[in-house]
Amino acid sequence: MSGTAKAIKHIENDRVIVTEYRFAPGANTGWHRHGHDYVVVPLMDGKVKLLTKQGENFAEMKKGVPYFRNEGVEHDVINANDGEYAFIEIEIK
Repeated sequence: MSGTAKAIKHIENDRVIVTEYRFAPGANTGWHRHGHDYVVVPLMDGKVKLLTKQGENFAEMKKGVPYFRNEGVEHDVINANDGEYAFIEIEIK
């Protein structure tokens, strides 16, 4: 990923990768494809813009409410808030 969000890898072993993403307003992950199933745990309420091959949409994120996605998702995730936004991503190997 070559975006402007700050990625802090907390854990990487033979079973999982746990990364914290911190986004300034307008910051993004960069276009990427997920090579593993993964869970995202928002650290605060907020909104992200998701750019995909099908276009763009917005997702409302709720602090502490996780969601799961299957391997293969391709997108760019952009902070759509006026302030900083953050979440934890847990990739399952």
